[in-house]
Amino acid sequence: MDRLLHLDRTLDQLDPPAWAPPGVHTTALVRTVHELRQVPLRALGPADLRTLVTQQVALPHVLPLTVGLLLDEPMLDAYFYEGDLLLAAVDAPASAWSLFPDLRVRLCDVIKSLPDSAVSGLPRGSVESLARFVADPELRR
Repeated sequence: MDRLLHLDRTLDQLDPPAWAPPGVHTTALVRTVHELRQVPLRALGPADLRTLVTQQVALPHVLPLTVGLLLDEPMLDAYFYEGDLLLAAVDAPASAWSLFPDLRVRLCDVIKSLPDSAVSGLPRGSVESLARFVADPELRR
């Protein structure tokens, strides 16, 4: 089954229940996440996906889209710096990745092929995060 079959639908439709509108005194981040849940999947950009992944919102629907971008451009600058989307993805909980072992293996292969020069400029701790993701024993099942 194609994981990207419902690109015309929103997260509110795919990940019920739909969220109520955010309260008046909510943060900009909370308002943004609420708004992103109402955007059709095909319209979500790299920065949107990064926000949703880091906030762990609807990961079963968001991770496949994220990996699709990362397979083409692993060091994609989604919003803050080159590689920020990749780091958001590898920091997603193992429980979310367990739904997509094939995508995880493919992303691992991409990470292993990255030259040192590509990861040397990432924030402190990033190389370790990538290494942990690649070394996870769940990958070798």
